[in-house]
Amino acid sequence: MTMVAILSGAGISTDSGIPDYRGPNGVWRKDPGAERLVTYDAYMSDPAVRRRSWRMRLEGPVMGARPNAAHRAIAALERTPGFAVRVLTQNVDGLHQSAGMPERKVLELHGTARAVVCTGCHARSPMEDVLERVRAGEADPACTDCGSVLKSATVMFGQRLDPVVMGQAVGIAKAAEVFLAVGSSLQVQPAASLVGTAAEHGARLVIVNAEPTPYDAVADEIVREPIGTALPELLEQLKAG
Repeated sequence: MTMVAILSGAGISTDSGIPDYRGPNGVWRKDPGAERLVTYDAYMSDPAVRRRSWRMRLEGPVMGARPNAAHRAIAALERTPGFAVRVLTQNVDGLHQSAGMPERKVLELHGTARAVVCTGCHARSPMEDVLERVRAGEADPACTDCGSVLKSATVMFGQRLDPVVMGQAVGIAKAAEVFLAVGSSLQVQPAASLVGTAAEHGARLVIVNAEPTPYDAVADEIVREPIGTALPELLEQLKAG
């Protein structure tokens, strides 16, 4: 049984119509102000930021996005006898699960945009339910249970990653025989540190990303080709031994 861990970043979902953050056409480069929409202190303290954030989620591409060839190739590898596959994703779009990866084999390091959490009573509900309220005219919907501020169940800038999820991810990185970092700038910590952990523990490290990353020097292989074609080919090679 070959243990394969895949760290996926925004670049794996661009073929699904979701722009990345730091690439040449990235969200932060095109609209630096957009970063405030996902910064915890700004979101909690400024109703205008919250209103714009809900409009962004309502009008943005995430909820309607569908998995692409790269997501499907990973799910196909998971179904292949002889491979134990775990996905550690920086993405919040849920596309790995939509492509067929079992929920328990996907660790969402930065949470999920498909759910909403109350910052007061911590109740969770589907994102789509709250977006219906926004469509109906609620610009800044509050928790129906306690009246507190609602936010997407994502880890915003200024929030800590879930230590339990991160601990599980570190364990997977240490155990991996093959570690692929796909579509990530590897600039956001602590998620990016998983690459170094895997390399230190003997994993074969493959980085698939359009731009150089801080971890290129420790990679066994670097692939700059488009992810939608390069990743399925890589995984087919892996299956073939």
